[in-house]
Amino acid sequence: MLRTIRKVRASLSTIDRLTKLDSRDNGFLLPDKTRPCRAPPDSHAVVDEAARCVVKLGWAWVDTASFSLYVNSASVAMQALTVISMGGIADHSPHRKKLLLCFAFVGAASATLFLGLPSSSPLWPTSALLAIFANVGFGASVVAMNAYLPTLAQDSEEVVKSLAELRSASASQDVTVSEETENQESPLLATSVPSPTSSDVKILHANYHSTLSAATARISSLGIALGYSAGIALLLVALIPVTKLGGTTFSLRLAIGLSGIWWALFSLPAAAWLPSSASTVRDTEREWGVEVDNSQQGEQETKWSMGREIINAWKRLGGMLRWREIKKLRNTFQYLAAWFLLSDGFTTITSTAVLFAKTSLHMPPSSLILIGVITPTSGILGSLIWPMIQRRFGWSNIRILVTLVVMASLIPAYGCLGFLSVFQQGVRFGGLTTPAEMYVLAVYFGSVYGAFQGYARAFYSELIPPGEEARWYGLFSITDKSSSFVGPLVVGLIADTTGNIRYAFFFLVGMIWLAVPLLLSIDFERGRSDAQEYRYRTR
Repeated sequence: MLRTIRKVRASLSTIDRLTKLDSRDNGFLLPDKTRPCRAPPDSHAVVDEAARCVVKLGWAWVDTASFSLYVNSASVAMQALTVISMGGIADHSPHRKKLLLCFAFVGAASATLFLGLPSSSPLWPTSALLAIFANVGFGASVVAMNAYLPTLAQDSEEVVKSLAELRSASASQDVTVSEETENQESPLLATSVPSPTSSDVKILHANYHSTLSAATARISSLGIALGYSAGIALLLVALIPVTKLGGTTFSLRLAIGLSGIWWALFSLPAAAWLPSSASTVRDTEREWGVEVDNSQQGEQETKWSMGREIINAWKRLGGMLRWREIKKLRNTFQYLAAWFLLSDGFTTITSTAVLFAKTSLHMPPSSLILIGVITPTSGILGSLIWPMIQRRFGWSNIRILVTLVVMASLIPAYGCLGFLSVFQQGVRFGGLTTPAEMYVLAVYFGSVYGAFQGYARAFYSELIPPGEEARWYGLFSITDKSSSFVGPLVVGLIADTTGNIRYAFFFLVGMIWLAVPLLLSIDFERGRSDAQEYRYRTR
């Protein structure tokens, strides 16, 4: 399932382009709205591609350039509504896998149905609905998939072994303390000797959490690496029909349909291998002997209802955002604030770099496609190398995360150097003034961004309450989506105001660095402890 995600993400961007082309194929040129925006295949008429084109939807005329934007906005809104509504259902362990597969196959079917919907069909507006369903299916299945991350980490071999050692030492310590208490009542014993295993238990406890963090980061990073690999494979496969057929709407439809088939086929291993009942028991409570109210859990099982869960999910969202609940999980919400800035910052770096390469460095489309391949390829290497670095030096997840953020900020900072006069006086390299530097930065950024994605969600997984993974990963996803418009909007305003997109690099440096103090001030141990002990109270 992990390796299908990047391929699906690539196909979603193709769907956006196809919906725009479908609308243009059925649109008319302004101002008379009688001339088709596309000339018939047997006609030698020349149509101005730059002319404004509108299409009639019901009683309204809509600009074809805006049509795909409206569809994308609607799909994002529906995705947010869906991931909020499904939180309680996905956290109900018997239904998490069913929900994941249901949304995966809805998205896959929506993408595959593009094969049977040509732009000449009178039902072509249905492509907008298919695009919305595909995007919603993708976003919801990702949230359900991310909710498995803590469970998969806890079930990894090294974590199970570390937990067994901790429990064994804890049990031995309890026996030793019990024997000492009994001996203290005997007059033959003069003095009680402190337990020799108390310090060992603390060390093993710290080692367990360190092992769990490393395992979570490793699994998350491996998933990112597999996802990037799948994305590159899909890109190469899709290039064949798109190139051979000259970039027609049918070639794009074929590429989307193939991605839908891939999505469905590679969801089958998830159906076979993922646990049907993911553990949502609070391991820390059991580990330290805190009693779990199983009778209440059984009562909830018998009363479970999908409709009730959806209603409760929205009530719970409002409750989660109350100040008293935020204070209970201060470190978790502080990380979400940092994630709001970082997710938008990294995404904006990508889009700004491509736009800068096209407009300022005048790089041809073929070079931009090559950069589009180099970046995720480097992301694979970064996702695999950084966990090795972590094991080698024993760094924590937060230290790796801060290091990656600082490294990413050096990219726009390097672009700011282009304003120095020395780079304007015949120097052919430096300050992002040549196309060759774009290739180098693509390798650098890809290796950083790939690792960042893995560590960002791994770090978050340890700051959320056990048993509520889907609910909190839904909030994680919404935070990501809600921030995605800020960066591009500001960059667009800067470019329009100054006439030079290079000024946007200053904004990007500041945006990323705003998140660094938030990350450094997170008390990870306290945040993890608060999440383990967290209980939501309705009143």
